[in-house]
Amino acid sequence: MTSPLTVPASEGRWTPRLWGTLLVLCAAMFLDALDVSMVGVALPSIGSDLHLSTSTLQWIVSGYILGYGGLLLLGGRTADLLGRRQVFLVALGVFALASLLGGLVDSGPLLIASRFVKGLSAAFTAPAGLSIITTTFPEGPLRNRALSIYTTCAATGFSMGLVLSGLLTEASWRFTMLLPAPIALIALLAGLRLLPRSSRERDHNGYDIPGAILGTASMLLLVFTVVEAPQVGWVSARTLLSFLAVAVLLTVFVQVERRSPGPLIRLGVLRSGNQVRAQLGAIAFFGSYVGFQFLTTLYMQSLLGWSALHTALAFLPAGALVAVSSTKVGAIVDRFGTPRLIAAGFAFMVVGYALFLRVDLSPAYAAAILPSMLLIGAACALVFPSLNIQATNGVDDHEQGMVSGLLNTSVQVGGAIFLAIVTAAVTAGAPAHATPQAVLDSYRPGFVVVAFVALAGLLITLTGLRTRRPQQTVVIARSTSLEAERVSAGD
Repeated sequence: MTSPLTVPASEGRWTPRLWGTLLVLCAAMFLDALDVSMVGVALPSIGSDLHLSTSTLQWIVSGYILGYGGLLLLGGRTADLLGRRQVFLVALGVFALASLLGGLVDSGPLLIASRFVKGLSAAFTAPAGLSIITTTFPEGPLRNRALSIYTTCAATGFSMGLVLSGLLTEASWRFTMLLPAPIALIALLAGLRLLPRSSRERDHNGYDIPGAILGTASMLLLVFTVVEAPQVGWVSARTLLSFLAVAVLLTVFVQVERRSPGPLIRLGVLRSGNQVRAQLGAIAFFGSYVGFQFLTTLYMQSLLGWSALHTALAFLPAGALVAVSSTKVGAIVDRFGTPRLIAAGFAFMVVGYALFLRVDLSPAYAAAILPSMLLIGAACALVFPSLNIQATNGVDDHEQGMVSGLLNTSVQVGGAIFLAIVTAAVTAGAPAHATPQAVLDSYRPGFVVVAFVALAGLLITLTGLRTRRPQQTVVIARSTSLEAERVSAGD
């Protein structure tokens, strides 16, 4: 039987089953982003209903980040070793169950626990889903198209989450927790039928148990320390000792990985300049955007007095632009290459963030806010798919889960670190007399930090442009043709 992936890229014909496979994976990515954006708007209602303090409310968000960012490395390698399909489906089932429990509990600690479990399950679905795509679609135009659609679902989910949360919270915050459960269940049932069967990696030289323990512990402690630092103080003994412990754990982890016959992360992948730039670019990209979204939400709701729904609609043009461009980005990558698109995207981000510094207490949306939203939307449309393509190109199938986990770890850790730094910059300039203008002025250093993080991402990307040599795109099917045939045949 002819595999759908052996069809020339110019024709781009995919079987209905192959489309179904991609849609299942997109649903999981959509849910991850949807869940992150929906909970923020619901926090005031949750606090009022469950009688939770501000510090406890923070952990409803941070618990998810802790589970997600802390276990991504383990999740990616587990998908390679135990089978991508199996790991994805089990984790998606856990996500659905945790969503259901999160909407039914009447206790703050139980709600936080459900959020941690959801983050943990997402730490397995995200790298498993990405590696299923990169091992099903051969490197080149077909994979670029699939990845552009896949990564677009994250931005679409995030944008829709903001709008849906504004609507659902009006009825009850519990609906924001329950909504992902039926979607995850439908995706799970479809995935049982559509996802290609994947065998476990053979001859993997055993399981790197010490590396898994050290890698997970170091990531958990790093995310926990960064999340807690704004509250306990960046130069407090607790924070400094925690960072020292992270450094020690990471040092030991690197030594273990160098000696392990089957490492959790093969450090040799980081010898590639493109790989390093993709990982650093992911840190700068998501770190700057999370900081911007956080400050802009505060500005709109606290200073302008906008409702949650009004704020969500203000962000909507950025998400809409990403969604509309989803089917076109793959072709643009084929023509110009990932380094150029990432550089262009970061340039758009820098300009968009800089323009937002003009806002005042009575902005005209079309003139003061919309240009930044459109530029940032264009940046997201170019950068996020390109980073995923650049990180996974040239990587053997049996290491796709590992690289996917590493990329997602960079995204989450970058978001946690730079959000904490932006928060610290704003807190340091907090006015003694909190007039609206004084509060807005205290936000500006945070927006400057956001712009400089994006500028750093641009400079990192430009180093790749200087060394890049034009070359023809080579479609390397490796073992993916066989797997795609199984998808088409319905194995």
